[in-house]
Amino acid sequence: MPRPKVFCIGFQKTGTTSLHAALTMLGYRTAAVVGRDWTAERIAAEGAALCIETADGFDAAQDMPWPIFFRELDAAYPGSKFILTLREKESWFRSIEGHFGANPDEMQAFVYGRAAAAPAGNRERYMEVYARHEQDVRAHFAGRPNDLLIMNLERGDGWREICGFLGVPIPDAAFPARNRSSDRKTLSFRIRRKLNKAFGRYLAPEQI
Repeated sequence: MPRPKVFCIGFQKTGTTSLHAALTMLGYRTAAVVGRDWTAERIAAEGAALCIETADGFDAAQDMPWPIFFRELDAAYPGSKFILTLREKESWFRSIEGHFGANPDEMQAFVYGRAAAAPAGNRERYMEVYARHEQDVRAHFAGRPNDLLIMNLERGDGWREICGFLGVPIPDAAFPARNRSSDRKTLSFRIRRKLNKAFGRYLAPEQI
């Protein structure tokens, strides 16, 4: 029997890149961002179908807009595993604001609204959407503990939680830490990020 697909439905800056690296180490082919060049309106209209189409060719997926379509993915792939990564809200917003600043982005416009396409100056809106997403996920999977894992990497969650949830052995290696602010300051990171934007929407996050 093929193993269930795994969908990481935590928002950006909650440890999704580290989770991608962990799943890769466990042998899962993991998709990243899709619809990167689409408008917010097109993502809203066609994003669920794009995610489902993309998931056919992968074992797992993470990053945007996957979290927003968790209901559609659950319906399309019965028996799949879902991982919600969380982070203390103030810490999360500082991180996403530090990353995107006042630069508007279509994916952000889709998630948080056209009037909040950049986090700078939109703290309350971002915090509201972040909190509501957690509530919606918890409500949707209520009574289904085998289908949803909630992780907080800041608090030390790692191999024990994810491997127990997926029913796989714990690797003989440290749990990966990726995409930290110190990493993004390096020249190699900036070069890889430019290459990712130029040559492919499915490059692994550790390549960004």
